[in-house]
Amino acid sequence: MKAIRFTDLIAANRVAGQRVFIRVDFNVPQDDAGRITDDTRIRASLPCIEAALKAGASVMVTSHLGRPKEGHWTAEDSLAPIAAHVSELLGRPVPLIKDWVDGVTVDGRALASGELVLLENCRLNVGEAKNDDALSHKMAALCDIYVNDAFGAAHRAQASTHGIAKYARIACAGPLLAGEADAITKVLAAPKRPLIAIVGGSKVSTKLTILEALSAKVDGLIVGGGIANTFMLAAGLPIGKSLAEADLVDKARAVMDSMKARGAEVPIPVDVVTAKTFADDAPATTKASTDVAADDLILDIGPKTAAALAEKLKSAGTIVWNGPVGVFEFEAFSHGTEAIAHAIAASSAFSIAGGGDTLAAIAKFGVERGVGYICTGGGAFLEMLEGKVLPAIDILEQRAQDASA
Repeated sequence: MKAIRFTDLIAANRVAGQRVFIRVDFNVPQDDAGRITDDTRIRASLPCIEAALKAGASVMVTSHLGRPKEGHWTAEDSLAPIAAHVSELLGRPVPLIKDWVDGVTVDGRALASGELVLLENCRLNVGEAKNDDALSHKMAALCDIYVNDAFGAAHRAQASTHGIAKYARIACAGPLLAGEADAITKVLAAPKRPLIAIVGGSKVSTKLTILEALSAKVDGLIVGGGIANTFMLAAGLPIGKSLAEADLVDKARAVMDSMKARGAEVPIPVDVVTAKTFADDAPATTKASTDVAADDLILDIGPKTAAALAEKLKSAGTIVWNGPVGVFEFEAFSHGTEAIAHAIAASSAFSIAGGGDTLAAIAKFGVERGVGYICTGGGAFLEMLEGKVLPAIDILEQRAQDASA
């Protein structure tokens, strides 16, 4: 990406004594008690924060969490658990500032060099979602350097990802944002063949455009979850009462035909793991794809399918992974995703994986070291793969171009 990079500003000694505002993606999963269940995104953003502190900046960090109602604070929407976790990881206090748009102070004073605060959920600010110009101006006035290190929100043109970057004195890309954009660009520009994409999820409708875009680029397109069920319908197979979108069967068939015309394929499961109810303790039954009963729910791919897909991944040159192939949160229906995860880790291919469920699967099966690049973004990951321009990256590149003019 052609943006100013925060690491270059640090190397040029332009950060010491500056007020640095870092937009990160701390939108992490929590259980009912508010405990963080996967801190991958938090850990991925720490290098940027630590580098800014080490360089002598006063550092303000903010993130979104969930989809709160603007202007209405609730404990469930608060970054308080995040602040506590970041404090634990860094081994230092991280105060959470609730009302910060009109000024950031601690105990009535301005931040000092080397000091760090977390600013409350940015999506609570009225005007955030609509990229309000007045809000963007106020945010920009808080800092000397704006750093976007939130690739997961780069497809959103919002005040904290786009508007502030228009007006900040310096706007640049953090190491996580830059690294993820560079990795995806590498995949798009000159992938080593065969290029195999794995796209899982509940609905074809949410990922139809990426499936259509990938069908023109990849040598193999593995679909999983509810998406696979729709493709099974398109292939004339029974799916019982499984989650699927019958109205999109023609679209799925068009993707399959597009792949076939190029000598590529969308492998259809030859066996599946079914249950009668959607529950963690539901008895699991493995059966041929042709034998799915009318009252069956397909919750995972079967062992024969998993083995065949793993074999294909062994010979891949590049692998793109977004989404599990089954309900991996339930132990009995996790084995298909586990097999895919280990096959990717064992492959000599350059692999890039992204999306919240994908990150959770990588963590669950302990394959972090075997994945070439783990991308924290979900929607941004897919949109960039599709070839779309991401607003948050586009504005950083515009600012870099203006700076060099």
